[in-house]
Amino acid sequence: MKARITEVFTSVEGEGILCGTKTLFVRMAGCPFGCTYCDTPGSLPAGSGTEYGMDEAAGLISSSIEEGTYKVNFTGGDPLVQHEAVALLARGVQEGGTRTYLESSCFDQARFRHVLPHIDIAKIEFKTRDSGFAPPGRHDAMTAEAAGCLRAAVASGRTTYVKVVVGAGTSEDDVAGIADLVLTAAGRDLAGFVIQPVHGEGAPPMDLLMRLHGAVHSRYPGVRVIPQMHKMLGAP
Repeated sequence: MKARITEVFTSVEGEGILCGTKTLFVRMAGCPFGCTYCDTPGSLPAGSGTEYGMDEAAGLISSSIEEGTYKVNFTGGDPLVQHEAVALLARGVQEGGTRTYLESSCFDQARFRHVLPHIDIAKIEFKTRDSGFAPPGRHDAMTAEAAGCLRAAVASGRTTYVKVVVGAGTSEDDVAGIADLVLTAAGRDLAGFVIQPVHGEGAPPMDLLMRLHGAVHSRYPGVRVIPQMHKMLGAP
């Protein structure tokens, strides 16, 4: 087995409920989707990055974990594209005593369940209809996959939270529908529900953000609007 990785680097977590924690990012190559707001297009091709043997990849990760690192974040691309490699690498990180964190659109329940035993924290991203995530007619099916992954993560007792990226074209009904789906799948057993505004071109105006917040608040009173803080810091 091989692992294809586009980059490994230490920075501060810039997204979600663990924003500000020192993190080793392991960016896995490959993503079958093309969201309009994607900020890592170089990692989308399955052949991007560098191919490593598993021992070599594990050594690269373990040697890159610095003092004070809170977690190792498997990101992408989408890590589930290389789910078998991610499961092995994450297991090694856990055995070394560091938390593991997965961020994914969770497009495949079987792949997610394969990785889940080796993940401590899961950030599951639900995509809006204006994201360009799914081909026409496939959005509902892809969202159902994410909901199934959410159920599995919550049932396993993993720290789990949901992220929804929103832009100027995102509708309140769409976000409310996601919140209803999340509530059905997970109840209130979530570590958080984060609305993340697109950064730069296509960013939602503040009045829309507040309406989207309101659409979720009745389901999850603790919903937060959190931008990508690393971009404000000029961090990778």
